[in-house]
Amino acid sequence: MTEQRSSFPRRDAEGRILTLGDLLGVSLAGLVIGVLALVAFEWAFASIGAGGFGRTNGWLAVILPVWLFWDDFRAWEFGAARVVAALVAVAVGVFAGLLAAGLAAGLPALFSGALAAAVFTVVYAVIWFHGVHWLARRTG
Repeated sequence: MTEQRSSFPRRDAEGRILTLGDLLGVSLAGLVIGVLALVAFEWAFASIGAGGFGRTNGWLAVILPVWLFWDDFRAWEFGAARVVAALVAVAVGVFAGLLAAGLAAGLPALFSGALAAAVFTVVYAVIWFHGVHWLARRTG
């Protein structure tokens, strides 16, 4: 397995992300960028009187991490390992994110959704990374 050293996250020759730390780091950076973009839009619209601050759904901050996850999914060879790992990671990640949003229900939608998106991102990344590697070793 050769490694491409010129980019971050580090990837192997097939384009798969090499370490969980790289996957978490880039996905969480994307999440922060998404949250900051939502806050900027909310602030701009609230300052011109087009609604109150914090009403946008914070789940939108998950767009960049999902894009990264999709890219890593596509890099894996077609087969059951990647599909099963992705389905389990999505199911558990969404459940954990919804649970976090429910626990933060008193906060504005922007903040409870951003918290839910953060929980989803971490849970998905951990389950996907370990799951796809483990299943790929088991299925050949």
